[in-house]
Amino acid sequence: MKTRRASFAGSWYPAGPDDCEKEIKAFLKEARFHIEPDHQFIGGIVPHAGWYFSGSLACNVISALQDPNRKRQPDAVVVFGMHLHPRSPSFIMAEGAWETPFGDIEIESRLAKGLIERFSFTIETADRFTPDNTIELQLPFIKYFFDQTRLLPVGLPPSAVAVEIGKSVAELAKQAKMDIRIIGSTDLTHYGVNYGFSPVGTGQKAYAWAKDQQDKKIIEWMKAMDPEQVIAGGLSEHNACCPGAAAGAIAASRALGAKTAAIVGYSSSYEKSPGASFVGYAGLVFGL
Repeated sequence: MKTRRASFAGSWYPAGPDDCEKEIKAFLKEARFHIEPDHQFIGGIVPHAGWYFSGSLACNVISALQDPNRKRQPDAVVVFGMHLHPRSPSFIMAEGAWETPFGDIEIESRLAKGLIERFSFTIETADRFTPDNTIELQLPFIKYFFDQTRLLPVGLPPSAVAVEIGKSVAELAKQAKMDIRIIGSTDLTHYGVNYGFSPVGTGQKAYAWAKDQQDKKIIEWMKAMDPEQVIAGGLSEHNACCPGAAAGAIAASRALGAKTAAIVGYSSSYEKSPGASFVGYAGLVFGL
């Protein structure tokens, strides 16, 4: 079995298992992002900046997807991500494994095969792939909390196909009698000169606008579990970098029976580095 090597270990997150575990344990102690899994959460939205900026929020969302009684693990975790535009193809890795500091994660090939039969994909392999942080940064968390679980990584463009692929993932999992969890990876408003988007100037005023207006809008759309609005609004308002991934996660979670959404937390790179450019982050979970 060929293994896709990590591209961001040692820079965006620690390269070694001991250092990763140390950070994860520290993230889990942050009461700010703690959510008690009193019932089963089957899906979530996570940010994908370096762990220094958004690792705690992503870690706590993925931790909340565990069985509340810690008695069983899902068969697979599906991660939707990638920075794509509306006319981009969808991407998938259909076989092999992906390297993490805690060991390799095997690819869930049965679900991948089913999707490839239904949709057109650019197929990535262990030797041929586009390095992309949106999915990779979640993998150490997934391997840590679900060490026996397989992975299905899918890149979704912000278009109607994202919703259809999300629904199909749920349908295929039901047909195969597989227990799966769903993750959508997106950051929120990219504000400032670094991103060519600064409609209200700079400083604290700009941060407050991005947080209380721009990011609040897309968080409400995600809480409403409205995948079409997440795509349309994310594109028009420039408040999500991967709205297709978020929409796919919402569509899949709904198709698996999710009826509730809860916010795990909100943060921004401005909190760690209050400069002229910054990025917003949100974590949500979807429950039965």
